[in-house]
Amino acid sequence: MSTPSQSTAPEPPLLDMRNIRKQFGATLALDGVDLTVPAGEVHAVVGENGAGKSTLMKILAGVIPPDQGTIKIAGRDFRPTHPLDARRAGIAMIYQELSLAPHLSVEENIMLGMEQTRWGLLRRAAMRERVQDALALLNQAPLNPNTRVGNLPPAIQQLVEIARALAIGCRVLVLDEPTSSLTREDAEKLFEVIRRLKAQKHAIIYISHFLEEVQQIADRCSVLRDGRTVGSGLVAATSVNEIIRLMVGKKIEQLYPRSPRTPGDIILNVRDLAGPQKPESAGLILRRGEVLGIAGLVGAGRTEFLRAMFGLDAIRQGAITLGLYSGPASPSRRWSQGMGLVSEDRKNEGLALALSIADNMTLSKLEDLGPGGLILPSRQTAVVRTQIDKLGIHCRGPAQKVGDLSGGNQQKVALARLLYHDVDILLLDEPTRGIDVASKAQIYGLIDKLVSQGQPPKAILMVSSYLPELLGVCDRVAVMCRGRLGPAHAVGATDEHRLMLEAATGEAAA
Repeated sequence: MSTPSQSTAPEPPLLDMRNIRKQFGATLALDGVDLTVPAGEVHAVVGENGAGKSTLMKILAGVIPPDQGTIKIAGRDFRPTHPLDARRAGIAMIYQELSLAPHLSVEENIMLGMEQTRWGLLRRAAMRERVQDALALLNQAPLNPNTRVGNLPPAIQQLVEIARALAIGCRVLVLDEPTSSLTREDAEKLFEVIRRLKAQKHAIIYISHFLEEVQQIADRCSVLRDGRTVGSGLVAATSVNEIIRLMVGKKIEQLYPRSPRTPGDIILNVRDLAGPQKPESAGLILRRGEVLGIAGLVGAGRTEFLRAMFGLDAIRQGAITLGLYSGPASPSRRWSQGMGLVSEDRKNEGLALALSIADNMTLSKLEDLGPGGLILPSRQTAVVRTQIDKLGIHCRGPAQKVGDLSGGNQQKVALARLLYHDVDILLLDEPTRGIDVASKAQIYGLIDKLVSQGQPPKAILMVSSYLPELLGVCDRVAVMCRGRLGPAHAVGATDEHRLMLEAATGEAAA
C-alpha cells in the first residue's frame, strides 16, 4: 500500500503588506498598496517625493496606524501600535539621517536600550560578545567597540546602525536613501554588506532615488505613484526609462536638457583660495552662460570652498573677483553683489522649515515688498506666486509651511530665493540630493534655461557627488582632492572613470 506523497507548503514571505490605506484629512496618502518581500530578497521601493513611500514605511515601523489593510511577518498577523512593536517583531529602519549618539562608543550605541544587567550592574562581557557577533555578520569585526561614534566616517556610522539592527534580531531591514552621503567606494562597500545580509536570509527594503543603484543591488522593485502601486516586478527585466515612466506617469524625453550655450565674459575669478582648514588651494574662472561642476569625494573641501566664496567661512589666503568687486565679503554683501548659495543641508541651513514659503523666498530681500521697511502682503504674495508658477512648486499656496512640502519642492523653494534675488552667480551645493527623478529633471531644465536663455545668462557653479549628473548638466568639470582643486575639463573630454581617478589620487588620467 503506497503512502500518499506529502507536498511541502511554501514558506510565507517574511513581509506581506496587503491593501494598505491611509488618509490624512482630505489627502489620501496610500490607496490600497501591496508590498511582499520574501526572505533573501532585496526589494526596492521607488517613487517621487510624496508618492507614499515614507507613509508606508512609517506604518510598517509602527509610527502611524493604517486605516485599512493587513500586515503579516513570516505568516503571522502584525498590528503594531508603537515602534517598539516593530522592533520586537524584527523590523528595523535605517533612516537617511542616522539616529546615533555621537558622544557614545560603538558598543554603547549598538546596545542602547538593550543593556544587559545582573543585580543592577552591566554585564559588559555579554554585551561585548553580542556586539562582536553583530559586527562579524557585517564583516566588521576589526572595528573597535570602544571607538567614539562621532569620530567615525559616515559610511562606518551607517554600518554601526545596521549592526544595532542585527543585535536586536532584525529580520526585515529598511534602508532609506542609504548612499545619499556616501562616496562611490563607500556605497560599494555597503552593497557588499547588503549582499551578505541577503545571503543570511534577511528581507531588505531599499529606498533610493538613484535608479542605477536599484538596478545594481535590488532583485525586485515596486513603483509608487500618488499613493498607489503602479508597477512591480523583476529589476533585471525592467529598464530605468520604464521605471521613470511609471514614477512620473509619463515619459521624460530628456533627463539632462542642453540648449545651445555661449559662454561670455568672466564673471567670477578665484585665485589660490584657502580656508582655515579647507580648501588648501582652489582657483577657477567662471563665465556667464556656463555651468561649471566640482566633483570630489566627501570631505575633499568642496562645500568649504563654496562657503568661503559666499562669506560664510573665513579666508586664510587668496583672491576673489566677482564682476567689479574684489576681495572677501559677508553673505549679505554677496547677495547685493549678485551671488547666491543653495546649501547642501537644506533642512538646517538652507530653509526655515517652520516659516511659510513666502517668508523663505523673500526674507533675505524685503526692501522690494513695501515702502519704509513695511511688507505689503499683496505684493509679497504676487512675487511668490510668480516663482511658484515658474518652478512648478506643488503647494497649497504662499502661506504653506515649507516643512510640510516634499523634499523636491523644498529644494525648489531654496532655488526660488535665488531667482527672486535675480543673482548672476548661483552656487549650488548638491542641489538634487534626496529628491525624486521628476523634480531632478525640472531642476536640470531650470539650470539649462538660466545659462542659455537668461537675459543676461546666469553663471552656475555646481557641487555634486553624482558624476552622471555633473557630466549631463555641466559644460566643464573640475575635481577637488584633499582640499586642492584641479583644472577644469570639458565634459566631452572626460568621463566618470577619469573623474573618479582624479578625485581619489589627485592626478588626472592620461
